[in-house]
Amino acid sequence: MGDRVRGKAIIVTGAGSIGPGMGNGKASSILYAREGGRVLLVDRDLAAAEETQRLIAEAGGEAVAFPCDVTSAAECHRMVHACLKAFGSIDVLHNNVGIAIPGGPVELSEADWDRTMQVNLKSMFLTCKHVLPYMERQGRGAIINIASANAIRSMPAIAVAYSASKAAVIAMTREIAIQYAAKGIRANAVLPGLMDTPMVEAQLTGAYGGDVENMRKWRAGMCPMGKQGDGWDTAHAALFLASDEAKYITGTTLTVDGGLTVRVR
Repeated sequence: MGDRVRGKAIIVTGAGSIGPGMGNGKASSILYAREGGRVLLVDRDLAAAEETQRLIAEAGGEAVAFPCDVTSAAECHRMVHACLKAFGSIDVLHNNVGIAIPGGPVELSEADWDRTMQVNLKSMFLTCKHVLPYMERQGRGAIINIASANAIRSMPAIAVAYSASKAAVIAMTREIAIQYAAKGIRANAVLPGLMDTPMVEAQLTGAYGGDVENMRKWRAGMCPMGKQGDGWDTAHAALFLASDEAKYITGTTLTVDGGLTVRVR
């Protein structure tokens, strides 16, 4: 156990995983707990959050699983009070919920566009809306919003709604950072690149007929480092931004992509 976020009360949305393995939210939750944080594990799937809670408890950490649909204002309000009841404060908000539906403006349905914006962007707006008054009252807080490298560069599989929503997350994070900078609250975004996580594997299985291994090799070949990242890479970046080591960092983006977004060809 470390102490980089010792005693901090941390909300992680999307703290479970849709399948075996370690997604971004699950890894971040476990790492926060390892470093002394007290974590509210928020997920629409309670069983997934409870699995993360079990892993944390086995390692001697402190966490509470909480079922919540963060696209609902009422549910976000309930989430905030659950954290305050469990831990007495809210020091870190880590927004990790997101979906990706491929397609350009013609191929993508209006319903899929709306759903993507609701899950990827509105959820973060709502969690921030309900958490910020308590952070302001405390005079401290850190918000980490998980965006994507898709926000700043195009990928081979066009996903116009996903990319637009993640670009909007960066802009929203910046505006929050400026508005609350003098109130002791920081806001930053993490931009993962091509990651090998359960969610990505599920998407690849559906889109490429189960030939996931070849897709993994192809995706790894796109990265200058010759490999994909994983949930722990995102988690370590988030941990830094949540910790007091980043006390003079706000309104920025931390790209975690093995050099993908700066590659020229």
